[in-house]
Amino acid sequence: MPEYKSFPLPDTAEGLTEAEILSWHVQPGDTVTVNQIIVEIETAKAAVELPCPWAGVVTELHVQPGQTVDVGTPILTIDVDPGGAGKPAAASTNGSAPAEAEEEMKPLVGYGSKTVTAKRRSRNGPAVPATADAAAAQSTVGAAFERHQGPVPEEAAPVDPTPIVPDSPAGLIDLPGGYVPLAKPPVRKLAKDLGVDLRSLTGTGDSGVITRSDVERAASSPAEEGQVKAPVRGERRVPIKGVRKVTAQAMVASAFTAPHVTEFLTVDVTPMMELRAKLKNHPEFRNVKLTPLAFCAKAIAMAIKRTPEVNSSWDEAAQEIVYKDYVHLGIAAATPRGLIVPKIRDADTLSLRELADALELLTTTAREGKTPPSDMVNGTITITNVGVFGVDTGTPIINPGESAILAFGAIRDTPWVVDGDIKVRKVCQLALSFDHRLVDGQQGSEFLADVGALLADPALAITY
Repeated sequence: MPEYKSFPLPDTAEGLTEAEILSWHVQPGDTVTVNQIIVEIETAKAAVELPCPWAGVVTELHVQPGQTVDVGTPILTIDVDPGGAGKPAAASTNGSAPAEAEEEMKPLVGYGSKTVTAKRRSRNGPAVPATADAAAAQSTVGAAFERHQGPVPEEAAPVDPTPIVPDSPAGLIDLPGGYVPLAKPPVRKLAKDLGVDLRSLTGTGDSGVITRSDVERAASSPAEEGQVKAPVRGERRVPIKGVRKVTAQAMVASAFTAPHVTEFLTVDVTPMMELRAKLKNHPEFRNVKLTPLAFCAKAIAMAIKRTPEVNSSWDEAAQEIVYKDYVHLGIAAATPRGLIVPKIRDADTLSLRELADALELLTTTAREGKTPPSDMVNGTITITNVGVFGVDTGTPIINPGESAILAFGAIRDTPWVVDGDIKVRKVCQLALSFDHRLVDGQQGSEFLADVGALLADPALAITY
């Protein structure tokens, strides 16, 4: 007999309570092996790929892409003994994993046997509980009801999953307040973008379901004689979740907790750029992507030794200032999912070459959305490279738990006075925001001046 095991959503070692299903890499009927990637999820910190703990055949997916589920919620079921004689595992009545599966999954961080439910995020209201069996119906009936009638109350009776009411027009479902057209979510979005009223259409799909072709046909149909068809203009709404939600919360918390001070410095970095050009021909740097950001990272790591206050943190609970004897340098990175800040661990111990390699790996991983959550915690100071966007400077917001952040501006050819003469030089602007609880004006100014001096004349590094 087949033996079924349910795979619960694990805590990905970051203490989170929920995640969104981004995409499935398997479908019912697929054969899977141990450690095969089966699903990609997005937590509040990053996208994470989950491996399968068993070999077998996928029998059911309990949640759909776009759905947010709690840690511990079963997300798929696998037959681990297809065609075998093993005893089927008895599923518990609360929807959690079977006893055998629960015992095996205990090593997963954050897994427990608590009663959990899947949730869909409503655009207009709170999350609405949904069982795995009603997920398919909710994606059509529930979505239609929410768009036309508002969010479903938590205590409301479940909607009958049967989509067509016998006496209703084809392609409509009967809900409180009138008939609502039957159409899949992508078709509904297309209709909204094109300004097409689904209630005016007759669906040509199975059971009268409105299709993409029906919507496109209605959008391209000529206006009635004497009427001018107005151009379709709309707006796009995106749920606040994942990386964007956590970033917003962190920035608001930082801005209203730490008293920010920002200082600016304009620096002639011509000697740094000349050294960069020279090192590109050096055998040790020949195959290295040596960017100005690598020089800035090195300068920060060196300048911290003279002003350790910028590498400290404020412990409100203990009423202590915590000085760090290591530098975990955060690099703000723009990704398709939003702003993240992965860290270069022990940056103060790395050479210029090692920092350049670390930066290239960090940025490539971030752009691919593969940065692990463990790389985005416990930073001590951060660089935001606004210059890569052609921006001169800004007033960056300190990352929570840190005391300073440096904005590294664009390097431009600029008229500059050198020994009494005006010459064209490579010039950039630096902006340092610091927590005035931890860093006095003198300390912040000295640190910024040291970073600028090292960029203006890298030879000074030999004196540090």
